[in-house]
Amino acid sequence: MDNRAEVSAFLKSRRDRITPEQVGLPVYGHRRVPGLRRGEVAMLAGVSVEYYTRMERGDLGGVSESVLDALAQALKLDDTERDHLYALARAAHVTPARARRRPKKVSVRPSVLRIIEGLQDQPAYLRNNRMDILAANALARVLLSDVFEMEQPNTCRFCFLDPRAPRLYIDWERVARDAVGVLRLEVAKNPYDRELSNLIGELSTRSDAFRTMWGAHNVHSFTRGSKQFHHPAVGEMELVHESLDLPGDEGLSITVYSADPGTPAADALKLLASWAASEDREAAASRTDSEH
Repeated sequence: MDNRAEVSAFLKSRRDRITPEQVGLPVYGHRRVPGLRRGEVAMLAGVSVEYYTRMERGDLGGVSESVLDALAQALKLDDTERDHLYALARAAHVTPARARRRPKKVSVRPSVLRIIEGLQDQPAYLRNNRMDILAANALARVLLSDVFEMEQPNTCRFCFLDPRAPRLYIDWERVARDAVGVLRLEVAKNPYDRELSNLIGELSTRSDAFRTMWGAHNVHSFTRGSKQFHHPAVGEMELVHESLDLPGDEGLSITVYSADPGTPAADALKLLASWAASEDREAAASRTDSEH
């Protein structure tokens, strides 16, 4: 990934979406584009046009926090976009040789597995920064059974490349857009991550939808929210999710789904949990029979 190209495209996309009226600037004469001009952003951020032009060309090297804050305010960035800008600035100081060190082999600690498997009435799984699912409990495997048919379960790859995804995710477009936004954040943090680059290249080549959404340069933080599922066994249900980063395990997080008490989704989740337990018992019995 080229950090300069990423910086340039992000800043230009944020500038293009803001009209002069939104920031209290007068409009004189005909404007070829609805967004702000470079000079207007520079004025709002309190820097010279030349300095802002340098930044929008992708050079964030040596830019101070105060300038980044002023730029974020001028472009009306939300908290996630502001964090993304800071990540892009940090990556600008990392040399490719240093960033391309061999990645550590990820091993899932037994204690983390116990946490996931202990949540028997809530779907839970462990994922990395590329949306690979590294471990999951029985209920998550039932909820996302189509995803787990993949050799390496990956929710983003499933979302864009598997025709069953729009049936599983009722609001597929929002889910897909959020997934792209998550990958955008990860690219800023790890611009030289080869496996991440390979995933994005694969999705860009094979999915028109991904390519279009990727070009929008929107970012998303997958921390909490809700998703609507359509499961063939229990029908439609809306589940809330929380994503918890693992301290000491950079890039790993646990995602847990649940349903609000007393809702049809809670009843559906209980039914799904009962089905998952039954599947586990049958699998255990089958293993026992084969051993004898």
